[in-house]
Amino acid sequence: MAASTTTHFTIPIQPIGKNPGGSLTCTEPSPKIYLLTISIPPDNRLTIHSCQALLDALDLLEFSPTICPSKDGVVVTTSAIPKFYSNGLDLELAMSNADFMPHSLYKLFARFLTFPMPTVALLNGHAFAAGIMLAMHHDYRVMNAQKGFVCINELDFGVPLKPAMSAIFRLKTVPTVYRRIVLEAHRFGGKEALESGIVDALGGFEEVVRLVEERKLREKGRSGIYGVMKAEMYRETLERYLSVEGHFREEERAIKEQGEMEDLRREKGEERVKELVGGGGGKLGAKL
Repeated sequence: MAASTTTHFTIPIQPIGKNPGGSLTCTEPSPKIYLLTISIPPDNRLTIHSCQALLDALDLLEFSPTICPSKDGVVVTTSAIPKFYSNGLDLELAMSNADFMPHSLYKLFARFLTFPMPTVALLNGHAFAAGIMLAMHHDYRVMNAQKGFVCINELDFGVPLKPAMSAIFRLKTVPTVYRRIVLEAHRFGGKEALESGIVDALGGFEEVVRLVEERKLREKGRSGIYGVMKAEMYRETLERYLSVEGHFREEERAIKEQGEMEDLRREKGEERVKELVGGGGGKLGAKL
């Protein structure tokens, strides 16, 4: 990065539970590229406070009269921790607060999805679970080619994906890649992530600058409609899954399908097996 890097602000991230907290720093290492660097040891878990820090940083970039007065440029997120971009949620904290998903995490996802300047996630290390979800709500992703994986590993520890969490992968990946992500919990290294369309380029900050310059991203927000275009582009996801109303509607549907309907399905299945087997006297008799 350039030696003349400008530091615009640092936002403290308060500790919560076992999470030690940390900081988010905004620098401008290249003209009109605003780099948000997150540091929450050991692995940048997303908490209510880190989500709010990112939301505050985006507000400062959009609405401050001095940081980005022309309202053009590019926002890049990355990590100060070499091994991790983000290791996802602090699951214990997330599950203990019913407001966290709709009012913190999904609010952050929606803010990135509609932000009125181009956004790039620079994946310097592992991006697991909600970490890669956050990156997918950016416009572009650049991944370290030498180390790190992206992975949705909820399958491995028995936590179903929430509707809003699954939606972004349906939206931004092809069905065969979506299947590998969700049903195989596959770990994608940099080369495979690029080939699968999960990331747009491989490298570090220099590759981010190259991407920005090749696609002329600095000027895309200049007309003032970049965020409007994105809001229309992703309208169904924003309204159905990421809004507070959509979250609770989808939660109710999922609970019904995974609870009452699943119980009914199993009951009918067990009854059918009894008809087929019937202690040896059923339709299949001794053939089973």
